[in-house]
Formats: sequence, C-alpha cells, structure tokens
Amino acid sequence: MARPALKKPASTNAVEFTVSELSSAIKRTVEDSFGYVRLRGEISGFRGVHSSGHCYFALKDERSKIDAVIWRGVFGKLKFKPEEGLEVIAHGRVTTYPNSSKYQIVIEALEPAGVGALMALLEERKKKLAAEGLFANERKKPIPFLPRVVGIVTSPTGAVIRDMLHGFEERFPARVVVWPVRVQGETCAAEVAAAVRGFNALARDGGPVARPDLIIVARGGGSLEDLWGFNEEIAVRAVAESEIPVISAVGHETDWTLIDLVADARAPTPTKAAEWAVPKYSELIERVEQCGQRIKTAVRRMLEEVRTTLRAAARGLPRPEDLVALPRQRFDSIEQRLGRSLMSNTRAHGLRLARTAAQLRPGLVRSRVVQARERIAYLEGRAGAALNRFAGLRRTRLERAAGRLSTETIRYRLTRARQWFDAVGARGDRAYRNRISSSANRLSAAGKLLTSLGYQSVLARGFALVRDQDGQMVRSRDAVAPGKRLGLEFIDGKVDVIATGAEDAPASKAGESGAADAARSAKQRAGRRPKGPSGGHQGSLF
Repeated sequence: MARPALKKPASTNAVEFTVSELSSAIKRTVEDSFGYVRLRGEISGFRGVHSSGHCYFALKDERSKIDAVIWRGVFGKLKFKPEEGLEVIAHGRVTTYPNSSKYQIVIEALEPAGVGALMALLEERKKKLAAEGLFANERKKPIPFLPRVVGIVTSPTGAVIRDMLHGFEERFPARVVVWPVRVQGETCAAEVAAAVRGFNALARDGGPVARPDLIIVARGGGSLEDLWGFNEEIAVRAVAESEIPVISAVGHETDWTLIDLVADARAPTPTKAAEWAVPKYSELIERVEQCGQRIKTAVRRMLEEVRTTLRAAARGLPRPEDLVALPRQRFDSIEQRLGRSLMSNTRAHGLRLARTAAQLRPGLVRSRVVQARERIAYLEGRAGAALNRFAGLRRTRLERAAGRLSTETIRYRLTRARQWFDAVGARGDRAYRNRISSSANRLSAAGKLLTSLGYQSVLARGFALVRDQDGQMVRSRDAVAPGKRLGLEFIDGKVDVIATGAEDAPASKAGESGAADAARSAKQRAGRRPKGPSGGHQGSLF
C-alpha cells in the first residue's frame, strides 16, 4: 500500500532553540555519549606548535578524518611528540567546536601505534641526522689511552655502575665521576643531554669537580620503548657537540640507538666500555718490560757495531812512527842549513850597516828635524781651529737635543716598569705560597703513610715487640734461653723481663696450637685488609 502523504501542520508545539543553545546541547550529547576514548589514526596537517602553545592537526584513516587538538599544558607533558604522517593511538575526549559546527578530539595522551611506527620514526630521524653529517667518521675523536678521570652518565642504583666499577678495579683503577640520570622515562633524554653538557662545562683545571677526559653513557638492555630516550634528538645532539670523547654503552650487543652512531666509540656492553676506557695494568707492565729489553738489546748491538767499525778503522791507519819519520828527516836537514844561513845573513847585514854609516851626516838629521818641527806647528794650528769648529757644531746639536728632551717619557716608562715589577712580585708570592701548600700536603700524606705502615700501629692493637740485650728483634722461641734478659716494647713503654725456660710437651703443643690459631687469625686479618691496585677496592692513579 502506498503511504499517504503527510500534510503540513498548520501549527506546532516544538520548542524553539537558538543556535547557541542547540550547539551546546549537541556538545553535551556528544561528550556524554562517548566520553574518554582511544583513537587510532595517522597524523595529518601537523605544522608544529602554534604561537599560543597549542597544537592543531587531524587524525585520519583510509575513509574518514577527525580534527584533533592538544592544549599547551598537555603538550609539555607528552612523552611522545606528534609528527606528520606518523600512525598513533590518541587518548582523549570527543567534543564539538560550536563556532564551526565541527566535532573534534581533545588529546590528553599520545603513543605510537606499535613498534613498526617507532622504527619508522627512528629511521626518519636517523636519515635527518645523517644528512647533517652527525654520523660522519671525520667528526669522531680518538679515545684517550690512559684517562685520568672518567665520567659516567647512568643510573646510580642499577647493576650497570657496579659492573663498570668492578671492570675498572680489575684492569686499571681510575678516578670515576658519576652523573646520576634516569635511563628510562619521559625525562631520560633531557637528563642525559644535561649530564653530557655539564661534564663539558666543568673547569679544565682547579675546579671543585675534576673535568673528565672521557665520558661513558651507559644503560642495560631493554626494549625499543625502554631505550627510546637515547634516540631523542636532544640527547643525540648533546653527544655530537661534546668536546670530550664519548663512548656509548647503551643496551646489549644486539641493541642500537642513535647515540651509538654519533658517539666516538660504541661498546657492546657497559662492562666492555669500562675495559675500553683504560688499559690493563699487567699488560702495560709487560709491555714496558719488553720495550726496556728491546732498548737494552738495541744499545748492545749498536755498541758492538761501533766497536767493530772502530777496530777496522784502526787497522787501516798507518803507524805513528811512519807518520813522523819524513817530517823528522826534513827537520834535521833544515836544522843543519839554519846555522850556515844565520852566519851569511849576519855578514850581509853588517856590510849594509857599514855602507849606510859612512853616508850619515849630522846636518841632514838637523834639517829633517827642523822640517818636522815646522810641520808639527802648522798641523797644531789647523788642529786647534778644527777642534773649535767641531766643538761648536756639537754644542749646537746638544742644545737642540736638550730642548727636545722631556722627563714625562722617562717618568711614564718608570711607572710602567714599577707596575710590571709589582705584578711579577705578586705572581711570585702566589707561586711561592702554592708551592709551600703543595709541599705541605705531600709531607702530610707521607706522614700519614708512615704512621699507617709503622709497627706502632700493630702495638696499638695489643701486640708487643720482643728484643734481646743487643736490641735485636727475637723472631722464634728457639732464640730464647732460660735466664736470658729480654725487653718487651708496648705501645705506652718498655718492660725488661727474664726468660724462665720452656714449658712441658703438652703445654708446648698447646702453645703451638695457640700460635697456629694466631697465625690463622693474622691471615684472616690480612685477607680483610684493603687490596692494592688489582684488588677489591678502587684506588687512585693520581
């Protein structure tokens, strides 16, 4: 049957709403019907945080789309930040926006939609950082061979720090500075970045906390979500900007994070990072001994070669007698000729003197003396005139120079020299006080070491030192004879005693048993003593 056509009523009793009232009613209906929901979808239209601090974008799937908003206060607390094209699971409330007649979801929590989404985000972030060159091998710094101070960024309560400290004690004790951080959770990345930058900001010399020569970022194994804080961009960039070499020891050997790619070295486990940080003490000693032996062998071989070369060269040299034979013969020949030559020379000079004496006359000498006197008088007059002219020129130059001279320049230089001298004196005083303070600290440390190693500390625990009449220590009972005078030294003084003799066999056996017990107690006490550089407690190399 065909339905009859409805006739339009002439009047109605329907309630009349305003637009605002109807929008508010729809808003309450939607919020009451759905309330708190979990929504899965792909982020679309995300352009970053708005100037107001809120975030506006949309969630979509293959058929539908819904607007989404994250308020400013919620965005700062999110563990996982939204990114364009990422599939997520949003937790929030469905509501409407009356101004545009749209419905939307107000997100209060956000998480990736499975491990696949995290891996996709990780790969995208990896490509971005690789394009900036943060993973290039040219940026990586060499690991120091023997660091004085090692900084560790990890949790102070986990098993990782204990394993690493044990590794340092077994290989080479070093000074370790731990910067405590959370290795999992929302604040993990920010704390790791602050720790790395904090180590780099420490003073190089003289600060209250020593600046490390090497940084180790360590954490135990875990899932991708547990290790996500070490994939955050803030932590990766802090490691890349570090001036101190960084070793990454996050997770097990099969785990990897972005910090592993940007760090200067990546250790498979935290324990292995401790082994990489410092060399093994026994291997260093063995290597030094090998180098010393090689040096001795090389020096010995060099001396042998030099000795052989010297002997071969000595065999090729002529004898000293052969070298001086010819010069000696020439000397004898010249000696014989020298006497005859001297006689001939003397006769020739005598003849020349006789001929010259015959030609000498007093008048010739007088005329030459008169000429010389006249010339001297003439030169004396010229010299006086020249001296007056020279003195006048020099006096004029001196007067000009005196007019240009000023005491201000000298006074300025004296002031600068006095300031420099005062500054040097102050630096010398500081250096002298620092040297005295350092020497006093070393002397105090040596005194404490002498006190700890002296036998007086043993006497303070109740033991006594036995000496004979000559002041020599008595080490066994066989060295004591009946009636022998002995001296017992206690912590508060000395006592002289006389030995009365050995006891019977049973008592002797009891004494031996007591001595054995005392020996065992001494061994136990020795076992409880602090171990050395290769023992159970961490020492200090510096």
